[in-house]
Amino acid sequence: MHWKSGSALLALALTLAACSQAPETNPSSERAEAAAEVSEPPAGVSVTAAPGVAFNYRYAFSLPAQRVAAAQETHAAACEKLGIARCRITGMRYRLTGENAVEAMLAFKLDPTLARAFGKQGIAAIEEAEGRLVDAEITGTDAGAEIARLAGERASARDELARIDRELARTNLPASERAELQRQRADLVAQIEQVQSAAGAQRDSLATTPMTFDYGSGPAVRGFDASAPLSSALDLLAGSAQATLAFVLGALAVLAPPGLVLAIGFLGWRWLRPRIRRTKPATAPASD
Repeated sequence: MHWKSGSALLALALTLAACSQAPETNPSSERAEAAAEVSEPPAGVSVTAAPGVAFNYRYAFSLPAQRVAAAQETHAAACEKLGIARCRITGMRYRLTGENAVEAMLAFKLDPTLARAFGKQGIAAIEEAEGRLVDAEITGTDAGAEIARLAGERASARDELARIDRELARTNLPASERAELQRQRADLVAQIEQVQSAAGAQRDSLATTPMTFDYGSGPAVRGFDASAPLSSALDLLAGSAQATLAFVLGALAVLAPPGLVLAIGFLGWRWLRPRIRRTKPATAPASD
């Protein structure tokens, strides 16, 4: 009897031990998973994270003037590689604004699911060209909410249109009232068309994402960067020397011709003056 009770107690203890060990997991693996979740950088705004939002991307780059055209061509080729169903070039500009100054622009319409990746690839291409991103802006419009509002407005207009049609179907309707109802019906038809057009524009904004690349030669704004004092100081020195040299050359271009004439005139006068004195006749002495 004692043996049986001891066996039962042993079986119960083994069962409890197995149950207590079953839900256990490796603490180190849990900590590793938690650390991975914390250290992973956020993916940013995406189409799935913000459904119904129409985004507009704008990036501004600064790079050497002689590399602007090549970078612009690289971005255009990347869009063409995706195909017109996923990327279309909608605008392009390249303008030489000075001896070594360039301004350029490239505009796209992209598949919304590719917009962020395309922007990152565009930034990488600029960095390879020894340039940098100087400005980035992503704006969004809640097109889904606007589409829902327009759908409600269209439904109300259609209900009112159906009511007016029932009134117009009456045979004993006075002429003046019929004319007023026909005017209201025409206004409702125009309103429904406008609402449908606006809703279509909102749907188009969700179907494609505009993106603009602006290019500028050199740094956007000269200034002192405390994180890189030596390169910033050299940059300021080069800019100051360039401006001083341009001023001196400009002053010489303006003042050199009249200064040269004055110098030649002064030298000529110094050469002629003693000769004029020698040729002047002496005056006769007065007689007593």
